[in-house]
Amino acid sequence: MVRLGVDVIVSGNSLSTAAAMKATTTIPIVMTSSADPVSAGLVASLARPGGNVTGFSLDGGNEGEMQGKRLGLLKETLPNLTRVGILWNPDLAANLSRLKSMKDATQPLGLKLVAAEARGLDTLEQAFATMVREQMQAFIVLTDPVLFNYRQQIGVMAIRNRLPATSSLREFAEAGLLLTYGANLRDLYSGAAVFIDKIFKGAKPADLPIEQPTKFEFVINLKTAKALGLDVPPSLLARADEVIE
Repeated sequence: MVRLGVDVIVSGNSLSTAAAMKATTTIPIVMTSSADPVSAGLVASLARPGGNVTGFSLDGGNEGEMQGKRLGLLKETLPNLTRVGILWNPDLAANLSRLKSMKDATQPLGLKLVAAEARGLDTLEQAFATMVREQMQAFIVLTDPVLFNYRQQIGVMAIRNRLPATSSLREFAEAGLLLTYGANLRDLYSGAAVFIDKIFKGAKPADLPIEQPTKFEFVINLKTAKALGLDVPPSLLARADEVIE
C-alpha cells in the first residue's frame, strides 16, 4: 500500500496498526479497533495522538468497568455464579492491564477469577481443561485478534464443556457464546470514514483525538442458553438489543 502511494491506510486491531506504522511514518493511519493504543505505544495520548495515527480505541480506560458489566449480565443469568474463568492471550500487551482492572472491578460481585492462557488454536483445549479442572461455572473471553479468529472453535468448546460465556463483540455470540456486550465493529468502521473525510479536508492525524465507542450492544444467544439448559430471565431478554434464536 505504501508503494502504491495511497492517501490513507485504514487498520483494524493493534497488530495491523503496528504493522502499518512500521511501513510508513507519513501516510495517515486510521485505526478502527485497537486495544488501549496508548499503552501499546501506537499514540502519545488519546487527546493528542501525535504521529500519523488516529481513530478509535476499544479500551478507553474503562475496560475493567466494561468487563464488570459483562460479568454482571452473566450473573443475572446464573445467580449462583461464584467462579469465573478468563480465557486470554498473554501475548497481547493490553491484556495485562485488562486483567488487573477486571479483577478490581469485579470484587464487588464476589467472584473468584481464574485465568486460562490460550495463545492459539493448539492451546485452546488445554485452556478449557484448566477451567474445567478449576471448576469454573462460566468464563469470559478477553478479545484479541488471535482468539477472535478462533471464535467458532471457542463457541463449540464452550457448549461441549457446558460453560456459559461472555465477551465484548457480537461475533462471539454469533459463534455460540451465551451473551456479549460491547461496541459494534461495523459502527467503528463506518466511523472511520469520518476521520478519513477530515484528513482529506486537511486535518492532521496528530491533531485528531482518539475516539472511544459511545454505543454498546447487548446480544444474547438463546440457542446456546437452551443447549446449556439455562433459563434466561425475561428482564434480561427485554434489555437485549438482539436475541439469536
